Amino acid sequence: MTFLAFQTLYFEDLSLGMTEAYAKTVRSSDVVGFAEITGDRNPIHLSEHFAARTPFKGRIAHGLYTAGLISAVIGTRLPGPGAIYISQTLRFLAPVKIGDEVDAIVEVVDLDPERQRARLDCRCEVGGAVVLEGEAVVKVPRRPQD
Repeated sequence: MTFLAFQTLYFEDLSLGMTEAYAKTVRSSDVVGFAEITGDRNPIHLSEHFAARTPFKGRIAHGLYTAGLISAVIGTRLPGPGAIYISQTLRFLAPVKIGDEVDAIVEVVDLDPERQRARLDCRCEVGGAVVLEGEAVVKVPRRPQD
């Protein structure tokens, strides 16, 4: 199992346009594990036989599994440990299939110093095509005073 290396950024470290990304290939075991954790056992995710009869012609990853890759970027890299989700919007544009490599990309688009909040543009791409887009607002801790 490969994890993103931690990078801790405080509110004072952030600037507009900062970007971080995470690439992950979706494995069947990831999708099965996500179903076990969440209880979402929709056969479009778990049954090749069922999924073959859908417009997707095969199993697809849960949409929130894909969105979870955005959470990985926010929680480990931008801004990283200590960031607290306030909100997240999501728009699913295309399916993610088993074996797809997903690039989760997060960019700082607005900073609110008074409330210590950052607004982040979030998207996931497969082969350069956007499959998910949205926006997150996170509270970011200030640098500790010595």
